[in-house]
Amino acid sequence: MSDHQLETEINFWGETSEEDYFNLKGIIGSKSFFTSPRGLNLFTRSWLPSSSSPPRGLIFMVHGYGNDVSWTFQSTPIFLAQMGFACFALDIEGHGRSDGVRAYVPSVDLVVDDIISFFNSIKQNPKFQGLPRFLFGESMGGAICLLIHFADPVGFDGAVLVAPMCKISDKVRPKWPIDQFLIMISRFLPTWAIVPTEDLLEKSIKVEEKKPIAKRNPMRYNEKPRLGTVMELLRVTDYLGKKLKDVSIPFIVVHGSADAVTDPEVSRELYEHAKSKDKTLKIYDGMMHSMLFGEPDDNIEIVRKDIVGWLNDRCGGGDKTKT
Repeated sequence: MSDHQLETEINFWGETSEEDYFNLKGIIGSKSFFTSPRGLNLFTRSWLPSSSSPPRGLIFMVHGYGNDVSWTFQSTPIFLAQMGFACFALDIEGHGRSDGVRAYVPSVDLVVDDIISFFNSIKQNPKFQGLPRFLFGESMGGAICLLIHFADPVGFDGAVLVAPMCKISDKVRPKWPIDQFLIMISRFLPTWAIVPTEDLLEKSIKVEEKKPIAKRNPMRYNEKPRLGTVMELLRVTDYLGKKLKDVSIPFIVVHGSADAVTDPEVSRELYEHAKSKDKTLKIYDGMMHSMLFGEPDDNIEIVRKDIVGWLNDRCGGGDKTKT
């Protein structure tokens, strides 16, 4: 995307400018670039409460595969900022406005290092000292949040996992046999966009009127998944599936029973096997993968209320959902 396009960017909410929209919502938004330790320029955003009082807590957010932090993803941190939380996120390598080949993730482990470095830079801000710190991940971002937890076990006070990709659902898993031949090809042609799969957007969003909004995202990746990315996600999810018992962070996991992209039964396994003493599972009957945008507004409100209630209970109480 060119600099001119960025200056005249469109937004999922319509023609209102970003600054005016944030003002209408009563929050403070900012965007910048962060240089990771390995030299990548990563696009970042923050959404802060407009109140002069300190935030209730810090929420460090990770988006899903093919997504970015500038389109419908923003609806959740805007809401959370209205509820008094300071939210931070970046476009991971190969996504949105960050460096990299579009939708190519050669190493999730390196992505985890990038994200931890960015999150640590926020934590060092004197304004945020002593505040509760939470991870928040959607889909692939949920899996990355668990990897962040393993890499930094005491760095965060809790995690919100929204339809986490702890395992790729068999309904969207590549039909190809994952054999040595495919592994060999991926070593030589990792960016090859060849893996056949159905459109994840169609499988994620329930409300038909919201599908065109999601499709208008100028940063959305519309091609077939890249071979190297698929192999890496399969590796990571297979690894996580064996590590669920080692999860010790307090968490809430929310999942729709009709999710055809990530498997709600794996979220149930996470809840049952994790050694966390503080853990909550919410399975919403009939909801699909995109619970915080693609569902009817009444359903979104139910999920939001559960998430904010869980966060407030771990930030000294105080229900701001009614304000």
